[in-house]
Amino acid sequence: MLSGLRKLFFWNYARNTWQWDVLCVVILIFIFLTPKSWFENGERRALSAHQNPVASTMLVGAELITNAEDRGQVEQVIRTLTNRPRAQVLKLRSVKDSEGKIRAYEVDIR
Repeated sequence: MLSGLRKLFFWNYARNTWQWDVLCVVILIFIFLTPKSWFENGERRALSAHQNPVASTMLVGAELITNAEDRGQVEQVIRTLTNRPRAQVLKLRSVKDSEGKIRAYEVDIR
């Protein structure tokens, strides 16, 4: 019994045996019949439980955001651009050119 489990765990069967075929079928069954929710992380599960839209990223020109430190101003710009009055800014990253000048902002929103 122990040697059978060891062979199964370490996959010590030749390719042309019925054991190999059974292991392949078990793997395929697992792949195609496993619920997608098993592979979602906790944050995504929490979002889908509350029916909130999934977070997305927008690229906003630097001329639209005058003060990147002011989260309220950034959220107002995003709400205007997306026409979503309850949009929230999760993260803000600056996009710089080769000279170090800020050209745009990547904004993660929900």
